[in-house]
Amino acid sequence: MRKAILLISLLLVTNVFAESDPTGRWNTFDENGNLLSTVVVKIEDAKLYANIVAVHTPGDKNPLCDQCKGDLYGQPVIGMEIINGLTLQKSVWQKGTLFDPKTGGSFKGKVWLEEGKLLVRGYVGFLYQTQYWEKASNTDQ
Repeated sequence: MRKAILLISLLLVTNVFAESDPTGRWNTFDENGNLLSTVVVKIEDAKLYANIVAVHTPGDKNPLCDQCKGDLYGQPVIGMEIINGLTLQKSVWQKGTLFDPKTGGSFKGKVWLEEGKLLVRGYVGFLYQTQYWEKASNTDQ
């Protein structure tokens, strides 16, 4: 009986994690639906991270962060970590930070999957903004 309960518990935990697994390549968009970048999301030590791997805006293919502060000022945007250390709690990745190289701002954030899209929400106090990221195909750079 104990083995059955343990097995069922393990399957439920595995299923919850599978439904909350946002790893892979995702495309980000601006408020008008224009493709901005491709991001790789990964889990390391049970924490969620993401780095920019491609920029799709006209002009420089690897712009420098002119809005960043401190050590990040003037650094290439490609390679920047934009999701840092979120932990999974009830199917939502939270209690970490999100970074926006466009503004140079760092925010509290939450990330979760919904209907095949990755929802990325940054907070400033009680105000928030949510982006909807779409899974990138293998051909997207």
